[in-house]
Amino acid sequence: MAAITAAMVKELREMTGAGMMDCKKALGETDGDMEAAVEVLRKSGAAKMEKKASRIAAEGICRVAVSGNTAVVAEVNSETDFVAKNEVFQEFVQAVADKALASGLNGGKDGEDVQALLDGGLQDVVAEKTLQIGEKLSFRRFQKVEADAVATYLHGGGKIGVIVGSTGDASDAVTEALANIAMQVAAMNPQYISRNDMSADEVAKLREITLESALNDPFSLPKPILGKLIEAAVASKWNDEDKAAYEEHKSNMNYLPNFLSKEAKAALVELAMADKDAIAGDKIFTGLVEGRVSKQLKDICLLDQVYVKAEDGKQTVAAYLKTVSADLKIAKFVRYEVGEGMEKKNEDFAAEVAKQMGQ
Repeated sequence: MAAITAAMVKELREMTGAGMMDCKKALGETDGDMEAAVEVLRKSGAAKMEKKASRIAAEGICRVAVSGNTAVVAEVNSETDFVAKNEVFQEFVQAVADKALASGLNGGKDGEDVQALLDGGLQDVVAEKTLQIGEKLSFRRFQKVEADAVATYLHGGGKIGVIVGSTGDASDAVTEALANIAMQVAAMNPQYISRNDMSADEVAKLREITLESALNDPFSLPKPILGKLIEAAVASKWNDEDKAAYEEHKSNMNYLPNFLSKEAKAALVELAMADKDAIAGDKIFTGLVEGRVSKQLKDICLLDQVYVKAEDGKQTVAAYLKTVSADLKIAKFVRYEVGEGMEKKNEDFAAEVAKQMGQ
């Protein structure tokens, strides 16, 4: 049997990133054959990956890759934020983004393109990096944008990754403007480019949610409507204590909710919902709902948002773009935030340490 030297263990450890004792054991099992030892460690790593499969990988980073007028953003997850700051992990995520850019795949939400990249050889790399880094790694998603001009932005070390694409010319001024808009998207998280991108059903759903929300908050309703609800509550719903509180504080309706019981406030909501059709037909109430809907649309539609660098604090993104070029149109944007929509593990560090020490 070949002697296993410290130099051999060091070399194998540098090749794989595995622990010293694991490297020594693998060399012993393979009689010092370096290539065979690497294979043993990879197989061991695959076994470890199976054990890690039930773990939650909701940390990680995004990376972007650009070539000409095409850009990609990719998200790869790890179990801990500590690993997300690891240089080896960061280089790996960048390699994933580069591979996605070079592929003929567009990414998206269905996951088929991610699986195609994994099946194309990337899965072996994920397994190797899992062995080297020691945590479950997961290539979650990527998306490609091709347009006349593109710009990318990474925020928080890659916690948020953004691509913005536009139609029109690709001048330096346009590229700079798109970089600013990418920062806008990262900061303000719009859901649509403009209101025109929302379907009639989506707008109707937003309006219905806003209407229901208003009815569930009676003291935000117009005073004539609130007055009728209180009149009905006094007549049939409220007890003597709530009636007395109302008589004492009705001169200042802003403070009245502080003195009413939960049951009294619930009664107002019940009355409002029972009279929903009549209230919804009130012109004053309709104006209130439409005003709230309009405000929400400004929040979720990129072109309606206040530009984050606006000197007057009022200029919209649409107005800013016109100052750059009358022909500049945002064609598409992608915003990835690491772990969004995923369950995150609630770490108990003390318990984990005690477990490892056998306590």
